[in-house]
Amino acid sequence: MNFPARYAILLDGGFLIKKFQGSCRRFPEAEDIQCLCHFIQAHETLSGFGLLRTYFYHAPPARGKLTNPLDKMIKLDLAQTPTYRNHERLMNRLELMPDFALRLGETVVRNWKLGRQALRSLTEKARAVEPRDLVPAIDQKGVDLRIGLDIARLSLGHMVQALVVVTGDSDLVPAFKFARREGVRVILVHLNHGVRRDLRAHCDTVLSVNWPVPDGDRGPRTQTSHA
Repeated sequence: MNFPARYAILLDGGFLIKKFQGSCRRFPEAEDIQCLCHFIQAHETLSGFGLLRTYFYHAPPARGKLTNPLDKMIKLDLAQTPTYRNHERLMNRLELMPDFALRLGETVVRNWKLGRQALRSLTEKARAVEPRDLVPAIDQKGVDLRIGLDIARLSLGHMVQALVVVTGDSDLVPAFKFARREGVRVILVHLNHGVRRDLRAHCDTVLSVNWPVPDGDRGPRTQTSHA
């Protein structure tokens, strides 16, 4: 029995959120992510393929209560912040969408650090560091690992014949190489982000997608190039 060729979409959640906020100055909603996925599915490069599933890789928002080290009176409950609520809302809605799966890493809170605005201010003019200059130092762990493991699993199990990976992370080059050695086509979507040459070199096709698009625009646009 002949089965139709299939593909999977792998979304680097942190990358998507950063690109969207940089363009739209707001946190993305599930519908914004879905819009990008629908456009990718309709692209001529994937004509004749059927979608297996879309995977969204991220980490749960950080929780816990922190005390500002410069002013012991300032306490921050991370679960009550807009950042926490935005991420919870996005992931809860994505998880319930058809043919969608979340792959979550871990979130580690590493106390406090200088915020970007404070660092810029201190660079321009020397002054004493103030309590308001500090922001929580939060890292994500295991997200790239989960992307790489799924690339290997989908390739080794012959579950798909093509992988569409939306990222700008060159750490995924070894996973791209592995998939191609297994005969799987790797399609990179970098959202017009500057990426290293080796990331392009180890995929089969690059789709340069203009996303998100301004209000009133017809929709995302692409250019297709060969790696």
